[in-house]
Amino acid sequence: MCGIVGYIGTEDAKEILLRGLEKLEYRGYDSAGIAIANAEGVHVYKEKGRIAALRDVVDHDEAAVVGIGHTRWATHGVPSQVNAHPHQSKTSRFTIVHNGVIENYEQLRRAHLADVTMVSDTDTEIIVQLVDKFVAEGLQTEEAFRQTLSLLEGSYATALIDEEDRETIYVGKNKSPLLIGVNEGVNVIASDAMAMLQVTNEFMEIMDKEIVVVTSESVTVKTLDGEEVSRDTYIAELDSTDIEKGTYPHYMLKEIDEQPFVIRNIISKYQDENDSIKLDENIRQAVTDADRIYIIAAGTSYHAGLVGKELIEKIAGIPVETHIASEFLYNMPLLSKKPLFIFISQSGETADLRGVLVNVKEQGFKALTITNVPGSTLSREADYTLHTYAGPEIAVASTKAYTAQMAVFAILAVDAARAANVEIDFDPLQELAIVANAMEIFTNKKEEMEQIARDFMSVSRNAFFIGRSMDYHVCLEGALKLKEISYIQAEGFAGGELKHGTIALIEDGTPVIGLATQKNVNLNIRGNMKEVVARGASPCMISMEGWEDEEDTIVLPHVHEYLTPLVSVIPLQLISYYAALHRGCDVDKPRNLAKSVTVE
Repeated sequence: MCGIVGYIGTEDAKEILLRGLEKLEYRGYDSAGIAIANAEGVHVYKEKGRIAALRDVVDHDEAAVVGIGHTRWATHGVPSQVNAHPHQSKTSRFTIVHNGVIENYEQLRRAHLADVTMVSDTDTEIIVQLVDKFVAEGLQTEEAFRQTLSLLEGSYATALIDEEDRETIYVGKNKSPLLIGVNEGVNVIASDAMAMLQVTNEFMEIMDKEIVVVTSESVTVKTLDGEEVSRDTYIAELDSTDIEKGTYPHYMLKEIDEQPFVIRNIISKYQDENDSIKLDENIRQAVTDADRIYIIAAGTSYHAGLVGKELIEKIAGIPVETHIASEFLYNMPLLSKKPLFIFISQSGETADLRGVLVNVKEQGFKALTITNVPGSTLSREADYTLHTYAGPEIAVASTKAYTAQMAVFAILAVDAARAANVEIDFDPLQELAIVANAMEIFTNKKEEMEQIARDFMSVSRNAFFIGRSMDYHVCLEGALKLKEISYIQAEGFAGGELKHGTIALIEDGTPVIGLATQKNVNLNIRGNMKEVVARGASPCMISMEGWEDEEDTIVLPHVHEYLTPLVSVIPLQLISYYAALHRGCDVDKPRNLAKSVTVE
């Protein structure tokens, strides 16, 4: 992993590939490379580090109309120029890029390539060396490519160039996302449509275990058995201006600021002409038919799922369990008789979630995906989809997607309650409008948040976030934001757990951020804060208007208690942003992280 682009047409492939890779920088990566094919042969350029470093090594005088490119996030082999993609076969005839993980690459190397000296430490090189071997044994390129893919276990999205046929790109996919973009006299390949909006907005999906033969004039889709497949294209509803920073120094700050607009957009999309909730009747029926809901997610989306669990249980009265996808995939608990699975993923491509989805669909259970990308794999393969309408999220650290997911859960919970004739005095559309206003107040308090970051995080090695009830879930997210972009060791804890070990970590000056937005546990969490202060902690209390204290650092505008997580997370996002900024960290592309996690 992490990003693939390809181009075959009439224009300068080199520059199109480089611009496409730049559009994929948001995914996170440690090296990048391109290969272009012209009359003189195939030319490979790759470099450790950013796309800017790759641009420096590319021969800009070398013209070509065919090429493939890749941004790599290391799985096998350290980040290096040698391990960067593209990789070539020992004869240099074949050149490949690959996302995913080949689980049986060691076995394939021993069985088929014992006499081949590998150049890199990657699993990817096995693929290109196998194609070369099978061609040497007499197969045509397409057949060798198909035979190679049939041997692979694991995930792959891959594109191959044959130096002896420079007018064709061979493409294959299993589990990892990949699209074909089509236009007159030109076709492209992309793991994300945003990368190739510069060329076309018309795309074709590739399904698992299919290969595609791409020329400038044609796209031929086949199964691994060689059977041709007919498939329609679709128009990607993306605006290239949505993925630009504009006047913002970082995407993360732009996306934090966009959250009030996102909430208002969600209201407009889920509101009918009578100001009631507009939702697919099939989704409504699936939720009300379920005797238990299983929320499956990872990372930030998992934290949104914890809030979603409380909303559905408190509002609709349906039992809910929230699970980490990577754990659920290999350790599935006993299930209820009529479960509904809800998968939450910003990208809709998260590999662990897809593994669970495939499993539960095989068992005949219904699945709903909540995602920001309606045409994504999880969206296509689930029975139903709820769109979060947040617009492209580029920064690796998720902000607006998180609050959008919680907003959609609030709408879903109330819709389910009303469908089951549960009496509830809570209108999510009206209350979300109040939330949007409260968000706007805090997105305009950047100077204050920056000062808090300076006061509490400037020299700290670690920090703690404590809360109770829904505030605890927000503390988990606040800690994740701080650690992933500032590299401060941060942990979120339930306030009542402090005395069960955590308080031993409190030292003089240790920053502790406390959340107090839940009335029923307001006094409890304040007692917990006094306990850490007594042991030398530096406290920052964030409370809700109505039950604030004069010593509180931040007082949030009052919103409905069910929706406090959407507002209380805003200062935590901003504090994390400024902490990272003042520590000299790469805010949008933190080390070792990827935006779209397409391998387990």
